[in-house]
Amino acid sequence: MDPLPTDPLRTDLPRTDLIPAPRVADLHPDGRRFAFGPEPLLDAGPGAGTVARWLRRELGAATGWELPAAGAGRGAELRLRVDPDGAGGAGPEAYRIDIGPDGAELTGATAAGLFWAAQTLRQLLGPDAYRKAPPIGPGRAWSLPYGTVVDGPRFGWRGMMLDVARHFTPKDGVLRYVDLLAAHKLNVLHLHLTDDQGWRVEIKRYPRLTEVGGWRARSRWGHRASPLWNETPHGGFYTQDDIREIVAYAAERHVRVVPEIDVPGHSQAAIAAYPELGNTDVVDTAALRVWDDWGISENVLAPTEAVLRFYEGVFEELLELFPAEVSPFVHVGGDECPKAQWKASGAAQERIRALGVDGEDGLQSWFVRHFDGWLAERGRRLIGWDEILEGGLAPGAAVSSWRGYAGGIAAAEAGHDVVMCPEQQVYLDHRQAGGGDEPMPIGYVRSLEDVYRFEPVPPKLSPEAAAHVLGAQANVWTEVTENQDRVDYQAFPRLAAFAEAVWSRLPEPEERDYPDFEARMAGHYARLDVLGVGYRPPGGPLPWQRRPGVPGRPIEGAPPNV
Repeated sequence: MDPLPTDPLRTDLPRTDLIPAPRVADLHPDGRRFAFGPEPLLDAGPGAGTVARWLRRELGAATGWELPAAGAGRGAELRLRVDPDGAGGAGPEAYRIDIGPDGAELTGATAAGLFWAAQTLRQLLGPDAYRKAPPIGPGRAWSLPYGTVVDGPRFGWRGMMLDVARHFTPKDGVLRYVDLLAAHKLNVLHLHLTDDQGWRVEIKRYPRLTEVGGWRARSRWGHRASPLWNETPHGGFYTQDDIREIVAYAAERHVRVVPEIDVPGHSQAAIAAYPELGNTDVVDTAALRVWDDWGISENVLAPTEAVLRFYEGVFEELLELFPAEVSPFVHVGGDECPKAQWKASGAAQERIRALGVDGEDGLQSWFVRHFDGWLAERGRRLIGWDEILEGGLAPGAAVSSWRGYAGGIAAAEAGHDVVMCPEQQVYLDHRQAGGGDEPMPIGYVRSLEDVYRFEPVPPKLSPEAAAHVLGAQANVWTEVTENQDRVDYQAFPRLAAFAEAVWSRLPEPEERDYPDFEARMAGHYARLDVLGVGYRPPGGPLPWQRRPGVPGRPIEGAPPNV
């Protein structure tokens, strides 16, 4: 997943409304188009079977086509090929589309590249290609412009984190987001599965994690400073079969699912289920319940061998659900771990002395290092939030740099791989505009244009360190996004801008042609409409998207570039 060299977009070719923008879209300016007949044939070469099935299912639903296989001597209007030499030479996810009088040929360097070609084909067919069924009545004509598209991503990690712990997203909603990521050529879904407010994955040897930890009695309504409460109990979890389905569904669409189990902080839901996991010599852990508030709970895991064994059991089951070939990374959180209970705990202080580590920060590093080695022995790679730098970075660990760029810069310069997700730039729970209409406004204003100008590689990085930037992801935390409509509103349309920032080889941020992107978004909004995405309209929230009277926590001014 190494980034590819900078290769600016061509600006001398006719503009399309493709998003993300391809390297080359050489579409004939004279308007010539290939018109499909009522029953096109499909020719899928070796390695193209999965993409062929996807096209038959998705395009077939919208067009009514069955896309039968072309027989001997019969020309196919759609041809699928996997050929590293014929895809444009821009890495394993590269592709090429050629459209002419005999139809369209899609060539991918790999099956993943071919799948991204199929996503571009769907965009070229128009918004109706995203429908679940053709409208009743006369069938519409389907056509493609003559020309060539050659493309490939800048980064191998192009992701979104979805927090399903604070507000649970049911399985069908997760599958829907896999499709939305794939439609934008994003290829990583990071699921934040555990936190103080809920545990969302079934672990069979520890059933109370979901029986108890999967539910809370109520939720604060709005930011944690809000005086309002939603008294409806909230919860839910994914069964192991649900997880297997999500992982398989994503893999078919070339999307990796990265599971996150947070240790040693953000663990109150687990402690509520199994009180022995907490610091029992400091607090009555048997009285704890799944937290109903937002913020950072003081209740963290006890630094004992028994707790390590417990979480090894959790990870053993998790690794079976997330096979290495589709989910090589496992996220262990490692962020925002308060140290007050460890400072007050005689057992924790004795552990510090026995291990010879540097205080409470060293104890947190001990947690992370243990699981880094444990996962590495099983062929996996640990990734954690940039707090895992505190007390010493675990060897081989990768870093999700969220507090800004600084943690990612330090990790990359030390030779560790990095995913850039600075909260000041790409936290999509932050508000999209100023004014009083934004629902439960959190953080800095991050407009569509701000996200479009996001740059994952800081200029101060050396070329050697820059090679350690695997890519970037946009994070969607859900304290104030209580359902699918709210997640949609916060994520879109900004996720489309983020997708272009991590896929396309754009100029430097200040030189990017935002008016061109905005013009292409006019066509893309029509696709989002057909997909049923409740995005924020350019003119501001619609009446039912607002949350009047529910406090947020807006921060004024430009965010610091740290």
